[in-house]
Amino acid sequence: MDNYNNYYNGYATASQAESELALRNYVSSVMFRVYGKMFLGLLVTAITSLLVLTNETLMALFFSSRITFFVLAFAELGLVFYLSARIDKLQASTATALFYLYAVLNGVTLTPIFAIYTGSSIALTFGITSVTFGAMCLYGYLTKQDLSKMGSILFMALIGLILCTIVNLFLHSSAMDWIISLAGVAIFMGLTAWDTQSIKRMVEMADPGQTGKIATLGALSLYLDFINLFIYLLRIFGSRD
Repeated sequence: MDNYNNYYNGYATASQAESELALRNYVSSVMFRVYGKMFLGLLVTAITSLLVLTNETLMALFFSSRITFFVLAFAELGLVFYLSARIDKLQASTATALFYLYAVLNGVTLTPIFAIYTGSSIALTFGITSVTFGAMCLYGYLTKQDLSKMGSILFMALIGLILCTIVNLFLHSSAMDWIISLAGVAIFMGLTAWDTQSIKRMVEMADPGQTGKIATLGALSLYLDFINLFIYLLRIFGSRD
């Protein structure tokens, strides 16, 4: 009877079934840490933006000069590249601190966007983003389909999106802006699913001692997916003051 049950459940032995269950529980716990860090990063970003937006001194400090804004933007990019490239050599606590520092910087640079759109449209877009993001994370986590090939396609599409955005800075085409926004939503929906599956596989194969770093790197990847998805949806659904 036991042999029949093990065969029915797809496992040759009871110990194999127990090992698989332990792995699933372990992966779930690490993924919970990933999402916990990501959402805390989003909270840090939101609080930072709110503090800057409601403080005239900080607004003047960060946005009275384009140079200051571009310094912050380049600092963000440098921090992302540094964290991604040096994650193996950094202490887990250092990597986490750098992630939250990035969330603060991003909160500052996103402040002008929140100043443009109405609070109600921002709240609506955040809700739409959360549902969409959650659905794609769930798909990436549960699907048996290998999304590796999709990742390379999405990366090339992202490069194209960036180039089109740069071109439209000169063209000022509303039609192209609309297309870019729709494409951005589609690309970051796909990247959310792909990143989720990639993080899950990293956790399955990594040494348990590296889970803290993986959680931080995974949180950063999904944080970027969420923020970009939110921005492109805001360009579609947002109402300006």
